Amino acid sequence: TRRMFYYLPIILTVVSNVLYHCFLKLTPANVNPILSLTVTYATAMVLTLVIYPFFPNQSTIIGDFKALNWTSWALGFAIVGLEVGFILAYRWGWPISLAGVVSNIAVAMLLIPLGLLFFKETLNVINAIGFVVCLIGLVLVNYKG
Repeated sequence: TRRMFYYLPIILTVVSNVLYHCFLKLTPANVNPILSLTVTYATAMVLTLVIYPFFPNQSTIIGDFKALNWTSWALGFAIVGLEVGFILAYRWGWPISLAGVVSNIAVAMLLIPLGLLFFKETLNVINAIGFVVCLIGLVLVNYKG
C-alpha cells in the first residue's frame, strides 16, 4: 500500500499533464489567450479553496498565508509563462505529440545541472547515460530530414 501511495502523485501528475496539453490544444484560436488563462486561474482558485480543508495542518488559513514566502508568487509568474508558451506553441503549429515532449525533455535536461548545483543531488552513470539519450532524443524528434 505504501508503494501505491508513492506512485499516486506521479500518476496524478501524468494524467493531469496529458489533460493539460489536450485542453490547451483544444482552446479556440479566436479567444484571447490571456482571457482564457484568467478563466483557467479563476477555476483553479475556486477548486483549490474547495480542497484546502482536505489538506489539514496545525495552522489556520491566516497562519498559512503568513508562512508563505516569495516562491508562491514566483511560481505564479512561472506558471503564466508556461501556459502562454504552450498556448502560443499550439496556435503557431506545434503538434501536440511534440510540443510537450520537446519541452519536457529540455526541462529535464536543464533540471539535472540545477539539481547538482543548487540542491546537492547526485548523478550516477545510468543517469548520465539517460541524459545523453534524452539529448539524442531531443535531436531526433526535431529532425526535419
